[in-house]
Amino acid sequence: MDRIEAKWIDTFEAAFRLCEVNAGDEVTILSESQSRQINIQLAELALLRIGARPCHLIVPTPPLSAPVPVRSTGSSVALGQLGPALAALKASRLVVDLTVEGLMHSDETPEILGAGSRILYISNEHPEALERMAPDAAIIPRVLRGRQMLQDARAMHVTSAAGTDLSVGLEGARIGGNLGATVAPGSLATWPGGICSCFPARGTVNGVLVLDEGDINITFKRYLEKPIRLIIEKDYVTAVEGKGTDADLMRAYFDAWNDPEAYGTSHVGWGMNHGARWESLMMYDKGEVNGIECRAFAGNFLFSTGANPFADRHTLGHFDLPVRGCTITLDGTPVVVEGKLVPELA
Repeated sequence: MDRIEAKWIDTFEAAFRLCEVNAGDEVTILSESQSRQINIQLAELALLRIGARPCHLIVPTPPLSAPVPVRSTGSSVALGQLGPALAALKASRLVVDLTVEGLMHSDETPEILGAGSRILYISNEHPEALERMAPDAAIIPRVLRGRQMLQDARAMHVTSAAGTDLSVGLEGARIGGNLGATVAPGSLATWPGGICSCFPARGTVNGVLVLDEGDINITFKRYLEKPIRLIIEKDYVTAVEGKGTDADLMRAYFDAWNDPEAYGTSHVGWGMNHGARWESLMMYDKGEVNGIECRAFAGNFLFSTGANPFADRHTLGHFDLPVRGCTITLDGTPVVVEGKLVPELA
C-alpha cells in the first residue's frame, strides 16, 4: 500500500477549501469496498484539518452485471437506490464521492443534487496524479467562458488533418463544464477539472471521426497504434473502419454489449486543463489511473459513446476518446485550432 504523505493531505485540503468547506461543515465521504483506500484516508485527514465533521458511508461494490469489464463510465451503480444511504447523502452539505466510477451520470445523482447537496467526485487516480492536477481557481473562469460559448451556439463542427469531419447540433443539448470545484448548492464537479462539454439532443450528431495514431482509448487505457475511422449517423456509430488490434478491440467491445445504445453518442467537448498531460498514461500502471487526466488535457476533442440521459439513452457500454490535432468551431467561431485552445480560452 502507498504511504500517506503530508503533501497529499495538503493537496486534498486545498481542494476542499476551493469548494468552500469550513469548520463545522457536515461532509459525507462516500466510498465502496473496492475504492482506493489511500484517497479515502487522505480525504478524512484533510477534512479534519479544516475542522469539518466528516463521516463515512461505505457500500459494498455490487456484483458484475455486464458481459465484459466495465471501466471509466462515470456512472457508478454502487448505491443501488439504497434508501438510507440516499437519505444521508441528501442531508450532507458536501458529498466527497470516492466510488470507483463516480456519480456523474448515476441514476441517484439528480435526487442528491435536487436536495441541495453538492458532490465532488475525486477521480479514482493515484494521489500523485491528483497532486499534479490540484484544483486551480484559475481554471474556473476559463471553463465558464467556454461553457457560455457552448450555450450561445447552435452548432459545433470538428475537423482534423487526419480526416475528421463531424457536426454536432447544440440546440436542445445539455451544456456543462467541469470546474474542478463545487460551491453552489445542487452542483457537481470532478477533480481533476477543466473540461467544457455537452450532452447533445437526440439525432444531432453526424459525420466522421478519425482516431489517429497516438490518440487515446481511455476505456482500454491505450494509445492507438493505427487509425480508426468512425462513421456516425444520427448519433450512432454505424461503422468502425480500420485494420489492426485497436480497431478489432473497439469492434469487439462494442459488440459484447449486444446493446444498440452502446453505439450512441454520450457527450462531446474539449479539454481546458494545462496541467493535464497527454503522455501521462505511459507513467502509471493501468490500475493506478482512471483516465480523467487524458480527458482534460488542453485542446483535445473529447468524443464519448454510451449513456446520454438527456437523449433517453441508458447503457453501461462506454468509450471516452480524446482526439488530438482537431479544430473545433461553434457557429463558425473557433475555440480550438489544430489542438490548441484559442487565446480567449487559454
